Amino acid sequence: MKDLHPVDLSAHIGTLTLKNPIMPASGTFSEDLADVFDLDVLGAHVLKTIMHGTRTGNPTPRVCDMQSGMINAIGIPSKGIDHFRDEMLPYWAAFKSPLVVSISAHSVDEFARLCGEVSLPGVTAIEANISCPNIEADGNAFAMRPDTTHEVVTRLRAETDLPLWAKLTPNTGEPVEVARAAEAAGADALVTANTMLGMSIDIGSRRPRLGNVMGGMSGPAIKPIALRMTYQCARACDIPVIGCGGIATLDDVLEFLIAGARAVQIGTATFQSPTVMARLITELHGWMTERGIATLDEIIGSIEAPEAGVFE
Repeated sequence: MKDLHPVDLSAHIGTLTLKNPIMPASGTFSEDLADVFDLDVLGAHVLKTIMHGTRTGNPTPRVCDMQSGMINAIGIPSKGIDHFRDEMLPYWAAFKSPLVVSISAHSVDEFARLCGEVSLPGVTAIEANISCPNIEADGNAFAMRPDTTHEVVTRLRAETDLPLWAKLTPNTGEPVEVARAAEAAGADALVTANTMLGMSIDIGSRRPRLGNVMGGMSGPAIKPIALRMTYQCARACDIPVIGCGGIATLDDVLEFLIAGARAVQIGTATFQSPTVMARLITELHGWMTERGIATLDEIIGSIEAPEAGVFE
């Protein structure tokens, strides 16, 4: 029987059209998942952040479980640009889903150099992880302030013609100003957001549970923060916003879309259930079919809310 209500899950991120709005968050996705489900069902493949040279990452322990997620201080271990070009890029070329390469660096010059070097055939878009500490700004992340955000995104934009996504941090008190700075500098989309800085202590030893003392909190605990930030940035900017932070269920996906996100990234939930992304695509299709919703545009930004007030 012909489907009376055909559903189109296509997600439009600037000039890119993804077959659906579900993709992994950088750092939570690897080729090992190909043994678990068909990776080509995903809207895009977002690789773990690479840096120009090799890095071993932070001291162990690097991860600790929390009641509503986890804290990690992995430290962006990387095998460098040569390994990406010679090993990773040929592997991912066998898949049909668009390839998004996440990059980061500790200085503007290094960031710009890496951006140019990863702008290769087979790469669909570049996600700039500007939540990385900037050694030229006393270790503060680029995305903590509008001026440093504008500076680094301007340099990145000059180095590539590929779509450029800026991954923002929730650890700023100026999320809207930072988002606008990224847009003004030439970003094609925003990813809201990275992990929230936190820590945990072992009361028996009275020592931090992470070798780096502090790390990035992810999972359900940060979802309200990421959702709020997504809503703010979608209202303030004209470029697309991709929601990220604590998304694990269909309801979570729908909340972010209704708040204004055009796509979402799934992170910590994949560690708990490796097939969660494939399941969410199926569930989203079923939910829209049941309600006669033909496209995501009928959901995106459909929130009915008064003007946000000032909270004390």
